[in-house]
Formats: sequence, C-alpha cells, structure tokens
Amino acid sequence: MTAYVLTLSCTDRVGIVAAVSGYLARIDGFILDSQQYADLDAGRFFMRVEFKAAGPGFPNSAATLRDGFADIAAAFALDWSLDAKDARTRLLIAVSKGSHCLNDLLHRWKTGDLPVDIVGVVSNHDTLRDLTEWHSVPFHYLPIVDGDRVAQEAAIAAIFDATQAGLLVLARYMQVLGPELAQRLAGRCINIHHSFLPSFKGARPYARAHERGVKLIGATAHYVTGDLDEGPIIEQAVERVDHRATEADLIRIGRDIESQVLARAVRWAAERRVFQNGHRTVVFR
Repeated sequence: MTAYVLTLSCTDRVGIVAAVSGYLARIDGFILDSQQYADLDAGRFFMRVEFKAAGPGFPNSAATLRDGFADIAAAFALDWSLDAKDARTRLLIAVSKGSHCLNDLLHRWKTGDLPVDIVGVVSNHDTLRDLTEWHSVPFHYLPIVDGDRVAQEAAIAAIFDATQAGLLVLARYMQVLGPELAQRLAGRCINIHHSFLPSFKGARPYARAHERGVKLIGATAHYVTGDLDEGPIIEQAVERVDHRATEADLIRIGRDIESQVLARAVRWAAERRVFQNGHRTVVFR
C-alpha cells in the first residue's frame, strides 16, 4: 500500500497540527510517523508526516491528496509538498579527481541502500569516467576552457535540467560554484566539505588542521550558497586524532568521514527530512 509524505513549514501559530491531523482523519488517513518542531526564536514551525490509507474514503493519488489539502495550506500560508514516499529524487553528481565520495554514493545506490536515481555525473576532469560508466551512469566531461567558468556552469545547468534532476551533489567537486548557479540551485545543491565547518574553511583544511595540532577532525555536508562554505549545515561528524597523526593520516581518516556524512545528508534530503531555517536547518532524523 502506498505511503505518502507531507512536509510543511510556516509562521508558527495555533491550530496547524490539528488542521493536518483533522484532514487526514477526514480522508481515512492513518499516520505512520509524525515529527514537528517549533523554532520559538524565529517564530517558524516545521512538520513532516508519513501516512497511508486506512479506509474507503482515502484518495487514490497524490494529486487528489494535494487538491484536498490546498485550502488548509492557503489558510496557514504553508510552504509545503506532498508526494508518494517512494517518489525518488533524481541526483546529478559533480566531481573532480577524488573518487571516495562518488564511489560511496554509487555503491549505496547500486545496492539499493540509497533511495535516489543517479542520472549522471559531471566533472571538470576525465579521471572518474571508468568508475562512473562501470555503474552504467552517464559521464559528462566538462572542462573549464580558457578559464570560462560561466560557459562550463551553463553546461552543468543544462544537464541538470535535461535529466530532470532534483539535487546536485558536489562529491568533492573542487570548484567554487559561481553566484548565478548557486542562486539557481538554492536548496537543491549539497556540498561535502573536508572540514568541521566553520573551522578551516576554503582550501587545504587538513594541512592547516595539522599545522594547528587539532585533536578532532571532521567533515560537513551543507547546502551551497553564494558565500563560500557558509551554507546551512545538514550533517557533521568528527574523529579523534592525536600528535602522531600526519597530514596524510588526517586525509585518510577524513575520506571515510566525508563519505559517511555526505551519504547521510543525501539520504535525508531524498527522504524529505531536511528543512532550511534561515542560516540553519531542521533535520527530522
């Protein structure tokens, strides 16, 4: 039996939960999981509900469900979506030369562990073509010719549109997106940064972390914005190190952390568990 996911955010006020649960009760809907959060400082409310049919009055499609919920959405000025739970996000992945995050995502997808459809890989290098095509995924080599990043990013955007992708994942794509593409993909582009942001932003964070003698290293998955490494954070993880760790050790340990953190962020986004809340996120795990 098909399950559905309703997500919403809005200005917080009395009656939102009652309106949602009342609507589901009227249409013979059965709630499987419900999570909500009220940000009292920002005055914002966030909710994610999974539900399924529990009687003959339940509509037979997501479109009909959306039509029935539209009046409630309008009354509370909701930013909302309602789709079948098994509707899969289409993923376009951008990489450079580093293979660990791409390999991890492809493996999780191929084994059915990641609920997405990977529709292509774009890269400014040809290095990872064999890995990508071994998984039967289209590979698009898009070098930056004569420093023309605008043309190269226009090609990425064209592939994003042509493949009907819903999410661009920067899986160690070692280029800074221009402001136009970052704005165009706002809320639809996730980056993995090999640092526990906001520490050591920018290039060579492991080298700078080693110079400072840090005892914790980490990785951060975040939404991309026009400000370098400043987008809302989705997920982070750390690993303890000590004085014996070389820069090469930090890089080796960090690669495992990066892969895991990025995979979790992509999964949560695909399952519609991540909500942007200003400079932060709400993640219903």
